[in-house]
Amino acid sequence: MRLTQADASFLYTESASGPMHISSVYVLEGELEFAKVFAHFHSRLHLVPLYRQKLAQVPLNLAHPEWVDDPDFDLANHVFAHQLPAGATLEEGIDAAIELNEPILDRARPLWRVYVITGVPDRTLILQSTHHAMIDGASGIQLTTVLYDFDAKGANVEPPPSEPWSPAPMPSAGERFAGALRENLTRMSQTDAFAAWRANGHRRELLRRAFSVLGRFVAKPAITAPFNAGLVGPKRKLRWMKCSLGDVREIRRALGGTINDVVLTVVSEAVARYLVAHNERVDGEQLRIMCPVNVRTEAQEGTLGNQVSAIFPMLPAWPMNPVTRLGAVCAEVERIKDEHEAQALTLLQNSVPEAWPVVLLPTQLIGTPRDPTQLGARFPLPVMPAVAGWRPPNFGINFVCTNVPGVQVAQYLCGHRVLDTIGVLVLTGNLGLGVTILSYNQNLYFSFICEPRLLPDVERITDGSAAVFDELLSAARQRSESIAGKSAPIAASSKP
Repeated sequence: MRLTQADASFLYTESASGPMHISSVYVLEGELEFAKVFAHFHSRLHLVPLYRQKLAQVPLNLAHPEWVDDPDFDLANHVFAHQLPAGATLEEGIDAAIELNEPILDRARPLWRVYVITGVPDRTLILQSTHHAMIDGASGIQLTTVLYDFDAKGANVEPPPSEPWSPAPMPSAGERFAGALRENLTRMSQTDAFAAWRANGHRRELLRRAFSVLGRFVAKPAITAPFNAGLVGPKRKLRWMKCSLGDVREIRRALGGTINDVVLTVVSEAVARYLVAHNERVDGEQLRIMCPVNVRTEAQEGTLGNQVSAIFPMLPAWPMNPVTRLGAVCAEVERIKDEHEAQALTLLQNSVPEAWPVVLLPTQLIGTPRDPTQLGARFPLPVMPAVAGWRPPNFGINFVCTNVPGVQVAQYLCGHRVLDTIGVLVLTGNLGLGVTILSYNQNLYFSFICEPRLLPDVERITDGSAAVFDELLSAARQRSESIAGKSAPIAASSKP
């Protein structure tokens, strides 16, 4: 099975400083033996065929790579034990997980790995990493429903086949080259490169809107925050916070908006306060945030791969009252919905002819001993300083903020309950901050990952987000009490 353009793009943009695997840290109740986790994953491999497949490159990169069975598959190359010093704290365990997550995945093997991290009293941490070429956020959640259980006994799981797994023969380099050549010739003969541009009025209007969105990147540049003032190196740091999904719904009911609106309010206000605390010039400046949007159709439910578009809300870079900011977020997101920007960008993406993979041939060196990006990882470029508080305009985005709806009941691994689920986002280019919001078991998890050279004090954004959330919740309860007080019936007088 050949990778799609969207899936392959995560291979082409990967570097030693910007690994492209999606990860999660699962905090389990109790101390779990490594051997049990290893056996558990072995017993589920038949449910995830892609976990036993690796990439087969096409000579000269004449086409995108394809997934083929790995004839040398060995689970020991993918599930590892990591022992912390006895008595380690949970924060130390998560720090260790983030450090283990830094290297890119071995492209000579199936693109996933798991670390079982022990040493935290009464806890076990599972770091699970899968390449973005294989999954997106939504399909990653679907993957957990296969690998993890919904009860402690692990009932109703399809047993492995009675016959042992046998890999399909791997096509030779010549066969891969010939197959890619045939596909290219067939596509050239069947593709009308200009079909989208001769489409009906509605499609043409969507394309016009897509170009308008792209034009705003130049016409309305965003602020260049400190975490955008250089290219990311290979190191990472993560901090996280947890809140009740019930409290989020309470804010939404009292103050308006959606859960996504509340999330964007919390994160953008915390970042705005961070900028002011660092004496950045924020007056009149805007933050541009990339928010991935799941466009998976009903027919594509349960499949892996990437089915995403994005929206790019622009929000004030200066601090505001959180309730006022929520109103600004709701207005901006409503404008984006009214103008169908996500659909427009998806149509544009599907209408642009694919770049010939052959021009991306050098990317086959990534992850090999001749990887040219290793030098940049060893010696990252210096961070651009602000001159009198000023930096050049930012024609890109400030950070990615992705909200991934998860399962809303408890999950289990080998009978141990998953207490917390913390998402780990990829960082690349000049994006020194990334935010993942993941819901699980009626809680909402905010994880803030950064490149510490660009953002050495990510704790301030994490703590700021917690403060903004508390302020929103307080305002919501005050408004609810005010409304309840006004609607309360007036007691009847006892006087005649």
